[in-house]
Amino acid sequence: MILYINCCVRNKSRTDRVARTLLAGMGEYTELFLPDEDIRPLTEEAVEKRTALLAEGKLDDPMLRYAKQFAEADKIVIAAPFWDGSFPSLLKVYIENIYAVGIVSAYGADGIPIGLCKADELIYVTTAGGPYIPDFSYSYIKTLAENCFGIPNTRLIKAEMLDIEGMNSEKILSDLIETITGTEV
Repeated sequence: MILYINCCVRNKSRTDRVARTLLAGMGEYTELFLPDEDIRPLTEEAVEKRTALLAEGKLDDPMLRYAKQFAEADKIVIAAPFWDGSFPSLLKVYIENIYAVGIVSAYGADGIPIGLCKADELIYVTTAGGPYIPDFSYSYIKTLAENCFGIPNTRLIKAEMLDIEGMNSEKILSDLIETITGTEV
């Protein structure tokens, strides 16, 4: 199963447009549209509940559904626009909710994370109005995927400088889409 984690809140999101072009060539996928999900930051009560569920092996509890879905995906595509030096906060809240030890990750005797996710690849799709700086977006996701979740391959697909005066945003997007599809747009 391909899991599409869509963190694009705008109706005509350029990031979603690029991601859907990529997904069209990948086959069937399951979309998780984060703005429509009831995902909230974890509170002390929620952390305690999750810890108890994991300790008791109650992995079918609805609280763990996102973690299970993420861990069971064969490939993962995340679409998140580059906002204010990072990605939308909703993606961080989602990550906080899926990082369930025993489902997406475990810890070895040395304390180093051991990834439990099935996916062989995570593709991060983003667009930026100005220059794209991956430090607090893709680099963060890449580190989690490879070092904590056990996803061996990550890839960045990006379009940048889309809102800079004098730049042709439609051409930038069309060129990227042409690269993805191998056909002229």
